[in-house]
Amino acid sequence: MKKIIKLILVTTILSLGYSCGSDFLDQQPSQFLTTEQISEAAETNPGVIKGTMTGIYSLTFETFTGDTRGHDDFGQKAYDIFGDFLSGDMALSVSTYGWYRASITEFQAPLDFTFLDNKQVWSYYYRVIRSANLVIDALGGNDAVPDLDENKYLLGQAKAIRAHSYFYLTQYFSNSYNPSAEILPLYDELSDQNGPKVATSVIYDLMEKDLNDAISLLNGFNRTAKNEINKSVAQGILAYVLGSRGDKYQEVANLTSDVISTGGFNLMTSTEVTGGFNDVATSGWMWGIDLTPDTGLGLVSWWGQMDVFTYSYAWAGDAKAIDAGLYDAIPADDARKAQFNYNPGSYYHLLPINKFYDPNRQIGGQTVITTDYVYMRVAEMYLLNAEANAMIGNDAAARTSLKDLLSQRIPNTTYVDGLSGQDLINEIYLQTRIELWGEGKSYLAMKRNKATIVRGSNHLSYVGEPISYDDERLTFEIPEVEIQNNPFISTQN
Repeated sequence: MKKIIKLILVTTILSLGYSCGSDFLDQQPSQFLTTEQISEAAETNPGVIKGTMTGIYSLTFETFTGDTRGHDDFGQKAYDIFGDFLSGDMALSVSTYGWYRASITEFQAPLDFTFLDNKQVWSYYYRVIRSANLVIDALGGNDAVPDLDENKYLLGQAKAIRAHSYFYLTQYFSNSYNPSAEILPLYDELSDQNGPKVATSVIYDLMEKDLNDAISLLNGFNRTAKNEINKSVAQGILAYVLGSRGDKYQEVANLTSDVISTGGFNLMTSTEVTGGFNDVATSGWMWGIDLTPDTGLGLVSWWGQMDVFTYSYAWAGDAKAIDAGLYDAIPADDARKAQFNYNPGSYYHLLPINKFYDPNRQIGGQTVITTDYVYMRVAEMYLLNAEANAMIGNDAAARTSLKDLLSQRIPNTTYVDGLSGQDLINEIYLQTRIELWGEGKSYLAMKRNKATIVRGSNHLSYVGEPISYDDERLTFEIPEVEIQNNPFISTQN
């Protein structure tokens, strides 16, 4: 995506909020298009909706879309960092500026609903949901199947990204999957304003319907850039949703197998995994964003928090390292070991200076972000496939998927042949944590595997303390502003 298209309509939807408040209840100003006008225009000119969908994708990387001015507020990758810290796999090994320290790594935000981190997560995902609802309503609603193929594809994308946002809300705002627990309000139409929390099963029913619809609607869609969700990405999101339930493993195995065999993606090679993770054209990337100078990102970005070769907090004094125990679990002959700097006593010890980096590799050098964002890789499908098969006792299939991945990482994968049952499940979980370190997936894997985390020696707090996946400290609180403004919500989950 070389230029970000901004229509008047896009400006309208980006202003949509996350709770009632007087601003949200105000009618749309008369100079903006109405939903009916959009719908009529889209029947002959899908470009009207396409511009809106472009605006929604922009939300995933634009700054302050979580309704704060924090330097940790920059779209989806902001919450990937939150999750990596909460899972314990990412260590804040040096803290000079304080980002993430008290609120996330010391768990103050998940224990106090007045912390803005809670508002930020809630606001961002509901902003995306409200925006997706505009597209869905304009194209005929939740049960529509548009006549024009292009409108079908746009509807499929909107449904998929709505489900993606609800999925992350279910993960961040509930301790574990409990179908009867009331956890979130559900808004599936643009006219929805405020509402009570509904049962987890209701949220999951909507996500699964949205994603199954999206998979059907996106059949035949040839996207122009990887920022767009295609059928394979929708299948990948559905695999994550079903995997988090803990009772639909065969469906997860089927979905991921189809992506692997038909999606046209290649596993990143042993050379590519130390190549910087900076180019959306990488064949192993399924979904990502091509960031250019036109995008306008700088310090307030994922790269501005993570990369020492960018003008960043990581360079200037807030070091994000791999957990020492996890690093020790990586074999010496594993290509991924080289992603991390081993220099005990140095500020740069265990930082990912050979995994994520600006190609110029000048310390503090990149000021305008042109290195890209990755949201999903095909490696995730191999690991989810292995995990799902292992969970249902299909150890042979699980070993095959795991070995396919590891064959690009280590010289000898024969040890996998001797694994079965829980030992195999444990190995898949470990490899998921290693392979996807720093990509925002460790938190999801921790919850799926019902893991207990133990922070290594390079953390600044809670070193050595066992913390269960369903500990209150690992999930966010419904924010203060929502409880104040939504008359139907007055209690935490």
